[in-house]
Amino acid sequence: MGILDELTKETGVLPETITSLTTEEMESRVREIKLQLGKKLFIPGHHYQKDEVIQFADAVGDSLQLAQVSADNKDAEYIVFCGVHFMAETADILTDDNQAVILPDMRAGCSMADMADIYQTEKAWEKLMEIFDESIIPLTYVNSTAAIKSFVGKNGGATVTSSNAHKMVEWALGEKQRILFLPDQHLGRNTAADLGVSLSEMAVWDPIRNELIYDGNMDCVKVILWKGHCSVHENFTEKNIEDIRNNHPDMMIIVHPECRREVVEKSDLNGSTKYIIETIEQSPPGSSFAIGTEMNLVKRLINQHPDKKIVSLNPYMCPCLTMNRIDLPHLLWSLEKIMEANPENIIKVDKEVSKNAIFALERMLTRA
Repeated sequence: MGILDELTKETGVLPETITSLTTEEMESRVREIKLQLGKKLFIPGHHYQKDEVIQFADAVGDSLQLAQVSADNKDAEYIVFCGVHFMAETADILTDDNQAVILPDMRAGCSMADMADIYQTEKAWEKLMEIFDESIIPLTYVNSTAAIKSFVGKNGGATVTSSNAHKMVEWALGEKQRILFLPDQHLGRNTAADLGVSLSEMAVWDPIRNELIYDGNMDCVKVILWKGHCSVHENFTEKNIEDIRNNHPDMMIIVHPECRREVVEKSDLNGSTKYIIETIEQSPPGSSFAIGTEMNLVKRLINQHPDKKIVSLNPYMCPCLTMNRIDLPHLLWSLEKIMEANPENIIKVDKEVSKNAIFALERMLTRA
């Protein structure tokens, strides 16, 4: 079964033993199970998760960080990953065979990761080889499927995170004449532009039309951007920035590099989720920020820093819908299934896929 099939299959309705409980009863039961399982259970929670889930997380962080922490936790027999599918895949790739990685709701996917499937990517690579021969090295954002990470590892490339993208793109351009950057065009474009690559030296690969979009001499192409994006970050606009500048002229604007190029250019600061969090934490009382990233995180930062004025860059932004699939009832259900010795939604990546994906991850980790 493919990832899209897995994500879209009928997951069934949660049992009444879960849905009939009050929030307080569910919270109490989660605490009870955590106490009973002790070190056998580890719950990583991504920054974009709801507070109702984050309150039970043993570690909170970005996707790769959480996968690494999970891999370091050798006592854990069950890793209940509160994030999305590709994150749980990475955790399974890095953890031992005797550890089960569980996703509380299989519908928790990632629209960006799904914009580059392995079939599209292999077709694109074949055509790009015809155009550019062996002059391309692939890079993939860690926000991608295990199959894409494996493809990149098999073809000499590496993964990147939003924190180390500059270093990895610089490395890749030192290895080959040009790079293919998957699956987020905005992170690729913003990173390459910061490193001095002209927009005129960037082409876009359209996986739907299976063609390269570029108006110029192909010899000038240095970066090929996969036509994918984050459905949350792409919704921040220049108009949002203009509104903040007009209504809050003293407010700093900080955005994630998954935002469009024009939004990043007009902001005061841009960086990874970790960078955004640390910038807010280290700013003095009275500081004011408009933040262009996922709403669950923005709300958490507002609550954690009452001494600062913090707003979302887009006041009408919704939380990431797929991240929100993981909620308190699904978390409790997955824990109850463990207690029944019948865990469900176990994420298992094929051995050969894992091997090549590890190559891509290790190339990053040894350089970043």
